[in-house]
Amino acid sequence: MHRTGTTRRGALTATGAFALGAVLTGCGSGPDEPRTPRAQAEAVSLRARSTLRATAARAGVSLLARYDQVAAAHPLTEAGLAPLRAAVGAHLAALGGPPKGGPPAPAPPAPPTDAKAALRELAAQERRVADERAAALLEADSELARLLASIAAAGAANAYLLTELAKETPA
Repeated sequence: MHRTGTTRRGALTATGAFALGAVLTGCGSGPDEPRTPRAQAEAVSLRARSTLRATAARAGVSLLARYDQVAAAHPLTEAGLAPLRAAVGAHLAALGGPPKGGPPAPAPPAPPTDAKAALRELAAQERRVADERAAALLEADSELARLLASIAAAGAANAYLLTELAKETPA
C-alpha cells in the first residue's frame, strides 16, 4: 500500500508548528480581543479532521474485532481472512491507530454459526464501513479525503473478496 505522503513524523511536526503558531498569535492579543476568524476556522477544521479520523478508526477497530470473531468461530476461513484482516489493520494504522478516549466500542454480536453466512455478514459490514468512509469525503480536507477514498476503495474490494470467499467455502 502506498503512503499518502503523511508520516507520523510529518504529522507531529505539523501539529507542533500549528500549536506554536497558535501560542505566538495569542501572545500579541489581549484577554478581551477575540481570535481572528481565520484562527477560528483553522481550529474548527482541525477538530473536524480529528473527528473524521477518530470515526474512521473506530470503524476499523470494529472491523478487526469482527474478522477475529469470524476466524475464531470458523477456522476454515482463517487463511482466506488473514490478508484481508492485515489490510484492515494497515488502514487503521494509516488513520493513526485506535482512537484514544471516548466510550469503548460495544462488542459485536457472535457471528452466525454457518461459515458462509458469517462471511456474507462480514462482507456487508465491510461495505457499510466503505460507504461511510466514502460519504465522509465530502467533509474531509484534501489529504484526509485521499486517505479515506483509498481506504474506502480497499474496503469495497475486501467486501467483494469476502463475498467470493463465501461462495467457495464449503457448507
